[in-house]
Amino acid sequence: MAKKMTKTNAVRLIEQQNISYELLGYKTEGGQPLDGISVSEKIGYPLQYVYKTLVATAGTNHYYVFVVPVAEELDVKKAAKVVGEKKIEMIAMKELLEVTGYLRGGCSPIGMKKLFPTYIDEAAETLDFIIVSAGKIGMQLKVAPQDLAKACDATFAEIV
Repeated sequence: MAKKMTKTNAVRLIEQQNISYELLGYKTEGGQPLDGISVSEKIGYPLQYVYKTLVATAGTNHYYVFVVPVAEELDVKKAAKVVGEKKIEMIAMKELLEVTGYLRGGCSPIGMKKLFPTYIDEAAETLDFIIVSAGKIGMQLKVAPQDLAKACDATFAEIV
């Protein structure tokens, strides 16, 4: 029998909005985060459905969240244009917990400390579902892309 997964802030917020979802769990070695491609293999879903959450900044207290396929890289020039900034850069890993409330490998676009402008790569719009972190290493959230956008007030955009 599978171990019951504890609810995270991301899951609670999804439930408050009556959004249909599925929780997927995977084993980690010592709680260490895995890269997205390894997570895709562990949960048994093709790469095109598994997305990672990235946080970038355009300077002090100007943060942006980007949700992109795990096998792709964020195009910072396209992303900067989408958010109306001249330049953006990824935040330092040591800042992630303080800014978002999440650890590397468990960063969900839903339920961050603040609601930052959020953008999901446009490729997700064509899929029936995507899988993102549920806010904890070892937990993923399977949800319709439009429902994810609703849950974190996100916009679809060309960002990879």
